[in-house]
Amino acid sequence: MSAPPWSTSPLTTEQLLWKAIMNRPKYITFGALLLVAAVGLSGCTTASLDAGKEAAAASTPGKDAVIPAAAFNQAAANLLPSNIKSKGTLVVGTDPTFAPYEFYAADSKTVVGWDADFAKALGETLGLQVKMVPATFDTILPGVSSNKYDVGISGFNVTAERKMNADFAAYQNSGSGLAVKAGNPKKLALDALKLCGTKVGGEKGTTQGIETLPAFSKQCVDAGKEPIDIQLFPSQDEANLALISGRVDSVLSGLVAMSYASKLSGGAFELASNDDFEPTAVGVAMPKGSALTKPIVAAVKALIAGETYKAINAKYGIPDSVTIDANAVDASAAK
Repeated sequence: MSAPPWSTSPLTTEQLLWKAIMNRPKYITFGALLLVAAVGLSGCTTASLDAGKEAAAASTPGKDAVIPAAAFNQAAANLLPSNIKSKGTLVVGTDPTFAPYEFYAADSKTVVGWDADFAKALGETLGLQVKMVPATFDTILPGVSSNKYDVGISGFNVTAERKMNADFAAYQNSGSGLAVKAGNPKKLALDALKLCGTKVGGEKGTTQGIETLPAFSKQCVDAGKEPIDIQLFPSQDEANLALISGRVDSVLSGLVAMSYASKLSGGAFELASNDDFEPTAVGVAMPKGSALTKPIVAAVKALIAGETYKAINAKYGIPDSVTIDANAVDASAAK
């Protein structure tokens, strides 16, 4: 590892943020780091801290809402493979740095969020307990393939490449959003030729990092412009903090998550646009050809057709534009 970007001289805000990332406890929450960052960038005023706390509190519209238990579905449960039935638990790999879908609760160890509530409801539908296991995003699908996790639920866009190695049960349809510094000083947009020569951050293993940004950069080169300087980080937290500190000019990630993160940033960054770029199915990942595929697809269909799905969406302020109906669930599953 290279030497840290500070010396004996007073630390800048960027250096303090870097130090916080490198030395943070394993389970420190993204919201806490963003609030520290926002306060540091705004002059450490009490008003800034209060504004950041208010933004964080407001970011989950129905944070205290009680989600009704999902109805048990005997037909779906009957399809479960014997090893899962006997175990009685569905082990879920997830990356808790992607609020509002998955993040840590105030105890800094419990995974909460839309996907956590959805996973719990999925378990109720199948008569199973659910265990959420934290992991870095780029290791979840390999972990699913090797049976380290029974399924992966972490905002996975369903792509042709991913379908080569996994089955999916879709539960949303969503695309990408571009976050920029407050006021968008560089006038950036989610358009390849508007990003040429700039530093764009993302998370390792995401479709934005491994597909969209390289394709954008190629468009820049083909047009005779400078390529995009793509900066990929181990977690979404670190990508967003890089934007706050100025180490990148923008961050490309899921639209809903970036909108949520912008509210937590205390005004440090914002979306370049509310347009949903290239929306695709988002779903539960299972091993390719798994005996779990049919029961998970059946359970997700039943769940989406019921009231629990609507209640979870309402709790986290998920827009109707990304929700799907039960008929779209198995469009991305193995045929």
